[in-house]
Amino acid sequence: LLAGSGLIEVDFSNPEDRALFTTASKVFSFLMVILQAILYIISGAFGRVTFGVSILLFAQLLAAGFIIMMLDELVQKGWGIGSGISLFIVAGITQRIWWSSLSLIPVGDGKRYGAILAFFEAILRREPVWSWFHRVGGWPDMIGLITTIAVFAFVIYVEGMRVELPVSHSMFRGYRGKMPIKLLYVSNIPVILAYALFANIQMAGQIIWSRWNMDNSNFWLNLIGVYNQTSRGPVPIGGLVYYITSPGRLDNVMKDPIRALVYACIVVAICIVFSMTWIEIGGLAPERMADQLLSSGMQVPGFRRSRKPIVNLLNRYIPTITVIGGMIVGLIAAVSEFFGVFGSGMGALLAVSILYQYYQTIVQEQVEDLYPFLRGALR
Repeated sequence: LLAGSGLIEVDFSNPEDRALFTTASKVFSFLMVILQAILYIISGAFGRVTFGVSILLFAQLLAAGFIIMMLDELVQKGWGIGSGISLFIVAGITQRIWWSSLSLIPVGDGKRYGAILAFFEAILRREPVWSWFHRVGGWPDMIGLITTIAVFAFVIYVEGMRVELPVSHSMFRGYRGKMPIKLLYVSNIPVILAYALFANIQMAGQIIWSRWNMDNSNFWLNLIGVYNQTSRGPVPIGGLVYYITSPGRLDNVMKDPIRALVYACIVVAICIVFSMTWIEIGGLAPERMADQLLSSGMQVPGFRRSRKPIVNLLNRYIPTITVIGGMIVGLIAAVSEFFGVFGSGMGALLAVSILYQYYQTIVQEQVEDLYPFLRGALR
């Protein structure tokens, strides 16, 4: 973030700068693992535990974070494609989808956990048609599976929507190409940041409630979050935390549609804000893109090869596409929660965008081998 926003200067062509940047990233990542582990334990995510158990939990979380960092570095060192973290995310989402579809474990409604198996069990038992598709209790069902397929198909379709600007190379007159500006210009970053923000607010609200407001008597602290203690832990029933927590499946949405509407509006609004913020701090603003285009020797036919006209051209598209893209990913993430999408709507966005990035990485390497002079533009 600091490098992309220009707050710190990093020359990635300089081996010393690149090594220092990599080391700093690892140190900050490990510090974040320590901080998140402490916050999870303090917030009561694992229930009320003794000091000894807290130490064991902290050590376990720390070890898990360290292992993930090492595996990610292993992939980045050349023993794989792309980012190890992205690979872990896709693997986790895939596991949840398969588990929700085909798990053999029996659950509370007398059927298997997997939606497909429960569907056939309901047919064999000659249950009402509605119960073939919908299960009481929040278990995976065919509505969730069908919606999962629909969401994946929609995300794949939207991922391919783009505005293409013609470009040519200033030195190689015969080369013509197109610069794509995707509809999901900032990809899944806004929804990741939005849900990370929600998770931290929820964690902070739970800590504040468990320390100073367990009787829900403080008006000001109630604005942050009002909780009800259950056997599964504190459950938000009011305040800001209540409205940034997903209401869950359609049953709960129908019970409190106002909450569902407010939740969806908040998710969409936050995603739009993060979209606009990310293009500035992530190096995706029109000014940065114009500089990158010119430095690689590319130009837009019909425009002078200078910064200002290209920036003006990009300003016609990038801000509008950024807002629309943020709105789309926010709606997908929120609505998917209501229909019980396997792996969540954010999971579908992450899986499709990550797999598409892997595809682009493979294609990019092939293009760079064929046209070495394009390496600067593609990077």
